[in-house]
Amino acid sequence: MKRLTRNLNSAYFEAANRLRPSRTRRRIVAYVESFDDVAFWRSILDDYEDDTRYFEIKLPSRKNLGKGKRQALMNLLNADQLGGSMIACVDADYDYLLQDVYEESRFISQSPYVIHTFVYAIENYQCWAPSLHKSVVTATLNDRPILNYEEFFREYSQIIWPLFVWNIWCYRHEKYKHFTMTDFCGFIGFHSISPYHPEDALAQVRRRVNQKMAWLQRHFPEGRGSYPSLRTELQEKFGVTPETTYLYIQGHTLFDNVVLPLLEPICAQLRKEREREIKTLAMHAKQRQCELSSYQHSVMPIDIVLKKSTTFHAAPQMEKVRSKIEALLRLNNSGASESGNNQ
Repeated sequence: MKRLTRNLNSAYFEAANRLRPSRTRRRIVAYVESFDDVAFWRSILDDYEDDTRYFEIKLPSRKNLGKGKRQALMNLLNADQLGGSMIACVDADYDYLLQDVYEESRFISQSPYVIHTFVYAIENYQCWAPSLHKSVVTATLNDRPILNYEEFFREYSQIIWPLFVWNIWCYRHEKYKHFTMTDFCGFIGFHSISPYHPEDALAQVRRRVNQKMAWLQRHFPEGRGSYPSLRTELQEKFGVTPETTYLYIQGHTLFDNVVLPLLEPICAQLRKEREREIKTLAMHAKQRQCELSSYQHSVMPIDIVLKKSTTFHAAPQMEKVRSKIEALLRLNNSGASESGNNQ
């Protein structure tokens, strides 16, 4: 890793690009955090490749297969290494919302060579509510709607919103040791949920949120003055609304402890329905067995479908990602023009 970070930087790739024939496409190396991020960022960067440039997506470490991936990537996040030919594509985490509070957050938010998700992580895009019905259909080959996912996540977000603001408040005021992100995630996940009675699970989350809210208000009375202004700032400056809070909570918690507990029983129910339909409509035992076998080989686990989904491209938050990429490319074009003029 030390050898990589010492010798490879944007200037290195710029020099390599200049050594190529003038008609050769310019290479832009994009470092991502883990293997899971490669396909996600490839689906986005594809739209910006043409006959003048292409992106090559890489991992920042050849020794690390996921352990401490954030720390490994941060070794690249400094002004001496990143540039027009070497960028980083990362999860925003809380850095987008903290911005000026910590140096790392400031760099990730302000560097033109760091493209971040503008929601917490790629998992939040994979769990974008308007895309969930399509993912369930892909996983089950059954189009019968059981739940209004957009309405569910709108209500869920409204329930957790006040506690989410408190969690950000604790990080902004260096009180996070008293209410960490892990603590927050423990209050907002589901142990189990019935797709036919989701209101029961939502009521449990609401009770936990209200209890913790009361605790925070007692222990941090100074928050009464700054909490309302932070709540307004999150909405007006960052676009985090009470209806979209789920996009800004920890991605793994959303994926593993909210969305999968919700979708897995729905998918199981829809698969059973389709299998019963096949058994009923089959003319004879051989046809029934063949059709069942074909169906079972065609369906997919819902977690795999979610990870492969690209429907999130229509999410409004993706416009910010595209704007950041387009600003980077304009900066690159400007730099290339100046270099050409100097020559």
